[in-house]
Amino acid sequence: MSETNAKKPAWTTADAEDLYAIKTWSAGFFGVNDEGHMAVRPIPDSDLEIDITEVIDAAVAEGCTFPLIIRFQDIISARVRRLNLTFQEAIVEADYAGEYRSIYPIKVNQLHEVVAEIMEAGKPFNLGLECGSRAELMAALALIGDDTLLLCNGVKDHSMLSLMLNAQQLGQQVLPVIEKYTEFEQLMILADQRGLGMEQAPRLGVRVKLSTRGSGRWFESGGSSSKFGLTVPELVQLVSVLEERGIADRLELLHFHLGSQIADTQVLRSAVKEIAQFYADLHERGIRVKFLDVGGGLGVNYGGSYGGEYEDVDSSINYGLKEYANVIVFAVKEICEQRSVPVPTLLSESGRALTAHHSMLVMPVIGVHRPDTPPMRELPAEGEVPMVVRRMQTAYAEAQKVKTRGALTEVIHDARDAHQEAEQLARLGYLNVEYLAHTESLYWSTAREVLRKFKALEIDPVPVEQIDLETQLTDLYLTDFSVFQSILDHWAIGQVFPVLPLDRLDEEPRRRGQVVDLTCDSDGKIDQYVSSHSNKTWLPLHDFRPGEPYYLGVFLVGAYQEILGDSHNLLGRVGEAHIYASADEPGNFWIEETIKPISIKDMLSTVQYFPSDLDRRMTELIRRKIEAGVVKPAEGMRILNNYTKRLEDTTYCDTDAVR
Repeated sequence: MSETNAKKPAWTTADAEDLYAIKTWSAGFFGVNDEGHMAVRPIPDSDLEIDITEVIDAAVAEGCTFPLIIRFQDIISARVRRLNLTFQEAIVEADYAGEYRSIYPIKVNQLHEVVAEIMEAGKPFNLGLECGSRAELMAALALIGDDTLLLCNGVKDHSMLSLMLNAQQLGQQVLPVIEKYTEFEQLMILADQRGLGMEQAPRLGVRVKLSTRGSGRWFESGGSSSKFGLTVPELVQLVSVLEERGIADRLELLHFHLGSQIADTQVLRSAVKEIAQFYADLHERGIRVKFLDVGGGLGVNYGGSYGGEYEDVDSSINYGLKEYANVIVFAVKEICEQRSVPVPTLLSESGRALTAHHSMLVMPVIGVHRPDTPPMRELPAEGEVPMVVRRMQTAYAEAQKVKTRGALTEVIHDARDAHQEAEQLARLGYLNVEYLAHTESLYWSTAREVLRKFKALEIDPVPVEQIDLETQLTDLYLTDFSVFQSILDHWAIGQVFPVLPLDRLDEEPRRRGQVVDLTCDSDGKIDQYVSSHSNKTWLPLHDFRPGEPYYLGVFLVGAYQEILGDSHNLLGRVGEAHIYASADEPGNFWIEETIKPISIKDMLSTVQYFPSDLDRRMTELIRRKIEAGVVKPAEGMRILNNYTKRLEDTTYCDTDAVR
């Protein structure tokens, strides 16, 4: 325990970067500028910087509303280049005789603008695509050229396999990756029905269930209990059938997948060596597999450094991109040299790492609820003060005097006991509302005083009582967004996303806040945060000033979140602004495109409430009320026009009042 009277140093923007652990998750793209605003540096090895608050102002000037997705398209290109160049460096360092090709799995973010940007950036590297459903296949087939590799994973029915064979007949590099043995049987039946000979036989790949299991939240994606993949006996059986048909050379790819986010490279190394042994076995059998696909899982650090000061194992990784590439390249080379077989072309399906950083959500705070109560009311002049009220008065008085940890702990325990007793007496009718209100006010005043003194003591580790008080005395920042629409993984699997103010970062945030959304759902909140505080259940925030904009940003939402979004409470898709960097433009950026959010009428149509029917019903209602004399005709028309106009609005709040 320590107590200090030293003057606290003045708050700086560097303190803000440390408080919100920005350097641990930003991958060098985000930081705080001299004005105390969040800024983005989308072009690596460049001093070009964009003030995010200026982007917001420009987007609003073009008609954008909140909540708003901002896409920094240059970050996508930067991530694609970095991934491919890092693998090229690893190949040179290892003297690896093969090459590497990146594959983008479009399930991570299927939005056309995202896929198109990735493909454009990937042209110099011969980047390919991966699809996992019929709709994704239909989209991808129209995007690829003859030299673009398209891997088809997931469950494949007769129609999907037919589409893949059609694409192969057109000369496209489309490979069905067999995940169930029955898919292979169907593929062979289709080939026979079409009369495809040995020269036209289907080209294919195989996903193998390895004994190595993944780590972290997605560990079940690998191992023998995985949902997809062939067992080793099934792989051997498939190879035997191909050999009997004389088309063993049509097996071009071996694939495994450890999960969406690999937390530990030791697991990756083990899996790569295992699949490389299978590759070598097949090569020795005379089957010249071309591609070794290590699947997805290149991780993103969402929640702080793995095993470090901001540890969150499920939301972080213990390696960098260079180590990831080296593990794969060197492990495959090692096995191939041991077995004296040529090395394959390496593939990885790295979607999260390519898309997560480019997209952020901007959401305005529209109000704050504080657990503060009104000033203490005077006690009733008549009657004896109940014992429970006197106990709370004593606890409050003691809180003003005591200073030690033990005494503070005793005071807050006494106050809680009295508070709980008062609530119970009130439920039973033995304590009236005036005395209950007085007791409640005293409790919160006592709690705040005890917490203030606990914090002044700077006790390490932080006492449980202090943590509990911080949680109890946390403000609720009502924010214009939906957790279920914009960051569904936070609610569904506890995924942590960096959240922080976008300005005033040159001011010390003195409030403890929890961000809550617009939904009528107790789960509609962000209850885990990235910060240097030991208590991650609240976020340091600034005082909210009504009438003055206060924007919060949620970062790293470019992977999965926009596609997974759910329309809980009919809060629908949000608007977007697509940003490109340019030193020749004011503010170093220009807006390439804005996309409007879904309107109320379009949202209602998705659940079978059609605008024409709603308008007809509302018109009939107004007519009846006019005829009954409830409203005058002019007032009735005003009400009807207002209703009709609102159908064109977004599904979110009108935040003009806070801008």
